[in-house]
Amino acid sequence: MNKKIYLLKTFGMVLIASTLILGTACGKKKKLAEKNAPPAGETAIKEYCSGDEFFSDKKYFRANALGESSDQATAKKKAMANARADLASSLQTTIKGVIDNYVNSREFNNREEIEERFEGLTREVIDQNLSGVKTICSQPVQVNATGAFKYYVAIELSGADIAADYNERITKDERLKIDYDYEKFRAIFDQEMDERSKR
Repeated sequence: MNKKIYLLKTFGMVLIASTLILGTACGKKKKLAEKNAPPAGETAIKEYCSGDEFFSDKKYFRANALGESSDQATAKKKAMANARADLASSLQTTIKGVIDNYVNSREFNNREEIEERFEGLTREVIDQNLSGVKTICSQPVQVNATGAFKYYVAIELSGADIAADYNERITKDERLKIDYDYEKFRAIFDQEMDERSKR
């Protein structure tokens, strides 16, 4: 009989403790939701294909964008064009940083000519790779009030693919490949990608 009473008391304490823990957790969630709620008179907007998982990191260049039109296909085209433009800008900035650091770390006789050659290759690499972007998120929505369409999209390119393509282009250029050090170039490229992921 004592064992039964003991077990019932123990079960009762466990039940009370569980209820208190759940109540505290629910209270914290409610407070967080209230803290993140928009001010009175404002409405939170859900932005699709956006957030941490859609930011560039040390492996991928990523971009997201929105397109809007009364025609669904046009909204998608606008979104893709906007995302590609953002991705191209990001690529341009990163590769320029890599080239500047690489050229400054090497002993080239005519720096100006070398930089011009690298810039030409950069445009070719970006144009070629933008045609092979991968869509990682897409979300079409229709605005109830107007009937217009919005298209959210996120795209990505592999940093390793960009570096490999760049390496291939450099080794085909007679002037650049003379003093080209792939290991040095790749180390600078990886460092730049790593820094991008911390921004």
